[in-house]
Amino acid sequence: MLVTVHGSGQGQVLYDVRFPNAVHHEAEISVTFADLPARPLELRMSRSSPGRYALHEFAKNVYAVRAVGAGGEALRVTRPNPYQWDVPEHGDTVRVSYTLFADRAGGTYSQVDETHAHFNIPATFMWARGLGDREIRVAFHPPEGSGWQVATQLMPTDDPMTYTAPNLYYFLDSPTELSAFSMRQWTIASGDTVRMAVHHAGTEEEVDRFVEWTKRVVQQEIAVFGEPPDFDGGTYTFIADYLPYVSGDGMEHRNSTILSSTQSLGGAGRGLLGTVSHEFFHAWNVERIRPRSLEPFDFERANMSGELWFAEGFTSYYTQLLIRRAGLTTDADYARTLGGGLSFVTNAAGRRYFSPVEMSMQAPFVDAATAVDPNNRGNTFISYYTWGSVIGLNLDLTLRSRFEKSLDGFMRSVWVRFGKTEIPYTIDDLQQTLARFTGDDDFAEDFFARFIRGREVPDYAALLANAGFLLRPAQPDAAWMGTMNLQYRDGSARLAGMPPEGSPLYEAGVSRGDRILSMDGQVLENASTLRQILGAHRPGDRVEVMFEQRGRNKTVMMLLAPHPQLEVVLYEDAGMTVTPEMTAFRAAWTEAATNGV
Repeated sequence: MLVTVHGSGQGQVLYDVRFPNAVHHEAEISVTFADLPARPLELRMSRSSPGRYALHEFAKNVYAVRAVGAGGEALRVTRPNPYQWDVPEHGDTVRVSYTLFADRAGGTYSQVDETHAHFNIPATFMWARGLGDREIRVAFHPPEGSGWQVATQLMPTDDPMTYTAPNLYYFLDSPTELSAFSMRQWTIASGDTVRMAVHHAGTEEEVDRFVEWTKRVVQQEIAVFGEPPDFDGGTYTFIADYLPYVSGDGMEHRNSTILSSTQSLGGAGRGLLGTVSHEFFHAWNVERIRPRSLEPFDFERANMSGELWFAEGFTSYYTQLLIRRAGLTTDADYARTLGGGLSFVTNAAGRRYFSPVEMSMQAPFVDAATAVDPNNRGNTFISYYTWGSVIGLNLDLTLRSRFEKSLDGFMRSVWVRFGKTEIPYTIDDLQQTLARFTGDDDFAEDFFARFIRGREVPDYAALLANAGFLLRPAQPDAAWMGTMNLQYRDGSARLAGMPPEGSPLYEAGVSRGDRILSMDGQVLENASTLRQILGAHRPGDRVEVMFEQRGRNKTVMMLLAPHPQLEVVLYEDAGMTVTPEMTAFRAAWTEAATNGV
């Protein structure tokens, strides 16, 4: 999201936030607009949020809307659509007040209770059309005795409870946490300050340890790009909620990020670093290296982009790699993180239908989106996070083995051309940058044709072998009938979703909603029974399946298949020889920051 750092000089938009009924998850919010033009005031609640691509209809949690003029006189408010309120007749100044219900803390929604106020700004604040260039000022009034502080990328004032934003875009991109959090901060090479505000129920020692881990990850991420971004206001803020009553999430913003998990710092430990690594990488890739398709971000509709395989996927590729480079995991740990994504993409039926570009365009339907009608996405969709991550692995290992370069160097080239300049890019721009980086137009054209616009997967086993990483079947002798969600009840197992296309169950004609009455002559009482049946067979065996489908009982013979799950292990852990060349390749890839060639 491109923002300006100065307001327009027109009258400020003034927000006031209070919490008289925090115990029941309500906030009382008012906003004052002055120097208004002589036209109806159109008030909106956002329908989408930065970092999200689907609609979320935040207006559903707003009620008791009223408007008054400068003298306190009531003004008529109309409702032309579900997410808009209009004040048709008004004077120079209008003050609008409303109640917000908020009880979901994460990257998309808001939460108010007696322990904190966690605000995703689009889910919280009503705004006015046509006034987006005006400076915004927001004053928070915490409950008396709460001890709440404020953590935000909004600009501070002399009052610790009052903050400003240069315009509406920056305001809507600025999540804010009010609580009695623990704060740590440190200075990075550019002289900017990184802050971490942690709202949790653990100890200060746990915070100190987690911050030290975070520092090491941040250092490795800066090394990829060669420099940190120029953070507005000279600060970047991690806003973390690790509490049992929040929702697990992570959401990037221009100068901050939301981190939330129901796990504790003491219980989850390093397991929480994945979100830290992913979201901070977005400070470059997404927040400043921006696809043209998301510029400007539209808060009134779903936002579609064909570049999410790069924006989200390449970020996902670096998520665990940089934790490894920070010395917080081992090569064996890192190898284990690769198997799931490679297995999923290699085996996914969705590659028959859409390319990574087309999968990215599905985001408005899958990115925290909800629907009541059943779908077949298990067979038609591959997450652009996952597919993009393994494309990043493909490109990195290819650049290292073929060109003696790296994905770090390519990302740095993209940063210099499009991130530092904040010139939005297209897919063609990325291809041209790859051609320039490698000096090989044909390679870049072929790579994008096959793996970005096309649906191919490379020989990952050969690519990984360069580093002495072995890609192999995880359960080579196991019989498999399909990965699915089975609901066990009354001596039968109901398929809650579609079986994988091409799986034994699918080929046998068993579908969503069917009840499996027996398999191999046994009633399916629970998951343990199913494991015992499959464990007694091998791939190629046939078993009898009796099932009920839409009121009809059917019996079929199902041909069991080899289990398709893949895993990645180190050569040495598989009893194989690791050559000096493999050792050097691996070290340059996983053990430390590269020189960005």
